[in-house]
Amino acid sequence: MTDQSPITGSVLFYTSPEPLNAQSHGKLGMNANDKPYAFAREGHIVPAVVTEFAPAALSFPIIFIGEKKLPVAVMGINAGENLFVKDDGGYATGAYIPGFLRRYPFVLANDDDQKRMVVCIDRPSSLIQENAETPFFDDKGQPTEFTQNAIKFCDDFELERMRTESFVQLLTDLDLFETKQAHYTPFNNDGTRGEPQVIAEYFAVSEDKLKALPTEKLIELRDNGALGQIYAHLTSLLGWERLIAMQIEKRLGEGAPTVQ
Repeated sequence: MTDQSPITGSVLFYTSPEPLNAQSHGKLGMNANDKPYAFAREGHIVPAVVTEFAPAALSFPIIFIGEKKLPVAVMGINAGENLFVKDDGGYATGAYIPGFLRRYPFVLANDDDQKRMVVCIDRPSSLIQENAETPFFDDKGQPTEFTQNAIKFCDDFELERMRTESFVQLLTDLDLFETKQAHYTPFNNDGTRGEPQVIAEYFAVSEDKLKALPTEKLIELRDNGALGQIYAHLTSLLGWERLIAMQIEKRLGEGAPTVQ
């Protein structure tokens, strides 16, 4: 945490990560803030790790996207609009907050020179202040308890991210994925149902493929905990209706079309 080595890679929501060190950041810290999520206002999908599937399933869909089938929490219907984050940085009461958001403005990044991961902060973040009530370093230049806890959270999140990669690989090896769509059916001006609209296309676990697995493989998935995470993912897909309802409520309040 003391040397300034080049870092590589880009991470959603982070604009300019810097390796955390006492020389450059000794006077920095964070103030208490009960509305710290303004940085995620435009994040309609947020990466999720497998241990979050169960608690997140009660709030929003967990789907898999892209060639690598990255699991993400769907937090909005329209790109660039997070329905759970308010304009002032507040968060929807009672909804699950993904760890990807809770670790901000801290993050781990690749240090190619040292062949390691280093702890960084997103220096331009408005959450970071000089002479804040909770400093990153003490008078001796050592990380405070707050910083140590933040670093541990980042380390734990990285471990969960690697476990998630293994989980996705397991589902891929078992050929459990299928392509699915989420639909929205609007009402016409006369009150009749309009034509269904596709609002998302994604990968999900196929219930039919899951049921077709040999009994011994299902037992294996049960015993290693994967089956519970699969069912949490499947349960979360019921959350599309909740998202659509939230979108409609917001748009009606703005006097605008419900789905763009």
